[in-house]
Amino acid sequence: MKKILAFFLVIATLSGFGQSIHITGHVFAKDDGLPIPGVSVRVKGANNGVQTNTNGAYGINVPGGAILVYSYIGYTTKEITVKEKDVIDVYLEASSVTLGEVVVTEPLNYKTTPSQSGYATATVYDKNILLRADKNSLKKASGNSAYYTPPPSPGDESYKGITENTFNDAKSNPLSTFSVDVDAASYSNIRRFINNGEMPPANAVRIEEMINYFKYDLKGPTNGGPVAIHTELSSAPWNPKHRLLRIGLKAKTLDAAKLPPSNLVFLIDVSGSMGQPNKLPLVKASMKLVAEQLRAEDKVAIVTYAGQAGVALQSTPGNQKEKIMNVIDGLEASGSTNGGEGIKMAYRIARENFINKGNNRIILATDGDFNVGPNSDEDMEQLIVRERDSKVAISIMGFGMGNLKDSKMETMADKGNGNYAYIDNLTEATRAFVSEFAGTLYTVAKDVKIQIEFNPEKVQAYRLLGYEDRLLNKEDFNNDRKDAGDMGSGHSVTALYEIIPAGMKDDFAGSVDPLKYQKPTPIPAGNASDEMMTIKFRYKPTDSSPSKMEQVIVKDTPITFGSSSADFRFAAAVAEFGMLLRDSQFKEQSSFDQAISIAKSTKGEDADGYRSEFIRLAGSAKLLAKTSLAAY
Repeated sequence: MKKILAFFLVIATLSGFGQSIHITGHVFAKDDGLPIPGVSVRVKGANNGVQTNTNGAYGINVPGGAILVYSYIGYTTKEITVKEKDVIDVYLEASSVTLGEVVVTEPLNYKTTPSQSGYATATVYDKNILLRADKNSLKKASGNSAYYTPPPSPGDESYKGITENTFNDAKSNPLSTFSVDVDAASYSNIRRFINNGEMPPANAVRIEEMINYFKYDLKGPTNGGPVAIHTELSSAPWNPKHRLLRIGLKAKTLDAAKLPPSNLVFLIDVSGSMGQPNKLPLVKASMKLVAEQLRAEDKVAIVTYAGQAGVALQSTPGNQKEKIMNVIDGLEASGSTNGGEGIKMAYRIARENFINKGNNRIILATDGDFNVGPNSDEDMEQLIVRERDSKVAISIMGFGMGNLKDSKMETMADKGNGNYAYIDNLTEATRAFVSEFAGTLYTVAKDVKIQIEFNPEKVQAYRLLGYEDRLLNKEDFNNDRKDAGDMGSGHSVTALYEIIPAGMKDDFAGSVDPLKYQKPTPIPAGNASDEMMTIKFRYKPTDSSPSKMEQVIVKDTPITFGSSSADFRFAAAVAEFGMLLRDSQFKEQSSFDQAISIAKSTKGEDADGYRSEFIRLAGSAKLLAKTSLAAY
């Protein structure tokens, strides 16, 4: 009898161990109690895992008795055995262990990654740090539960080269002209690199996209126009002798009940390269988020492409959600990538279902790795430029790692009057397609340009931070045929200028010898006013073609950095962080500690957790930069 009872007890125990339990919780830093976004939460000895969202929250299905491993850069890994509780909150302690002290224990999942230096690479998951070291120098020690696996090589990823903006002399070059940029892909892509324990390539760092990832407290237009402009002038934290100007544009927010009907085409890359878990499965989840927002008056079609393009779903009313979801669920990855054919087909479907005064848009979800037919960045640019006359916009959503073609996707979105986002997790997809749905899809101002005339009596030299691929010729400002960036409902755009005041001795200002054949033109007496610059911005309303222009004057009355708004200081911290990641020649007295300190003091309520996430990210980058082992 005892043996029978014992037998059934064992069976019951094994049965309970095999049952799946849904564990939820939050991960916090033990030192300050703040949530930590991007923490890796995985089942020990298994492949399944998740990351915490911007509020430090996570949810994961695990077998009973499993061990959960919590790891993040700069924090000691924690292991917790799953028992009866289905809510597990975790507090991670800051680690005092340096990279040089990290050791390896069995089991070791290690592969050599060739490099010019002859070193091998491995990722330390209990630190999430990229370790570059000679394989023979990796030591073994008991009691350490580190787990290693090599990171995906970024060697097949492509980024457009960035030639950083330099200081311009205000006398010889008084005009600065550029197109606005509402994209934010660079920030989420940088986050992916750092959370994987790698410093991002310099060309992946677009400072304006980092700044514009965050929300700022700007008032919308009150004069009936689609865009309002705001300015603020203070000092640059990396050089207090220099001025820092912030220009903020805020688009009007459309009433959700009055949004125009949408004609959407989901263009989905289902080629073999999309078969990874963070590609097509994440694409499908993202497209479902979009579909959930659609109304009966909206319609959506689905076009897929691999070796060939095809229509998976003809244009369908947005309230037929089950039909739409079933098609999305049935998508599978295989074959080569004929992106050009897919784009042409998507534009054709969009034109056939065009809605006058509606939102006509293609949403392309891909890693950008086209390999059949015309596929270069130039080929795609020419294709998009030919198609945009149809008044159908195209937004690009990038997914995955290892072969991400950022340069191609950024170009396509720029030329296609759309926006470019990089989706690294479902939280980012929710941000793009739920919380910022209207801003992502509904344009309120087209071809938005900014032109600044600097007063050389007040400004010796100036430099625009970022926007290198959005610069325009001065004559483009008044040319309505010149394409520029669009702004969506509720969108904000921030641009920062670093300014060297007139009369200041400064190495960055530079000098040239007097001209031999031309005499310098005297500066008109009227310029000796307290005006530092005049800012003009031009836009086209969505319902008319002729552009409209507004302007604002900025006087030479800066306030102290400490007295400036929290948004001003936070944007400056993000710019400083970007210059450090790029190792900018203009970073001057920048430091990770200073950027982090400024960001902490300007975090505010941070309801969505994005500023807290930035602080953590900057701290992780500081740790990676200190080692000097992670840079490619």
